[in-house]
Amino acid sequence: MFNKGKCKVLHLRRNNPMHQYRLWSNQLVRSSAEEDLGVLVDSKLTMSQQCTLTAKKVNSIQGCIRKNTDRRSREVILPLSSALVEATRLPAA
Repeated sequence: MFNKGKCKVLHLRRNNPMHQYRLWSNQLVRSSAEEDLGVLVDSKLTMSQQCTLTAKKVNSIQGCIRKNTDRRSREVILPLSSALVEATRLPAA
């Protein structure tokens, strides 16, 4: 059975008349962007929000590494950064 509270409408294309849709007696909420399987898609089908969020996450991780490591040598920071940043990569690249 559907969870009516989780159902949303994502209108695609520029000239879409943006009709209102209903599921049984409930009007579905419009959304400008939705995330599914870790990928954020907006109504223009661009990945700009996804890229911005990923870059923010990576910068945060790298700042945390710099702040919490005693040795700032390349041998320490590079493998650590690579491992942690790899975990935040785009899932559908």
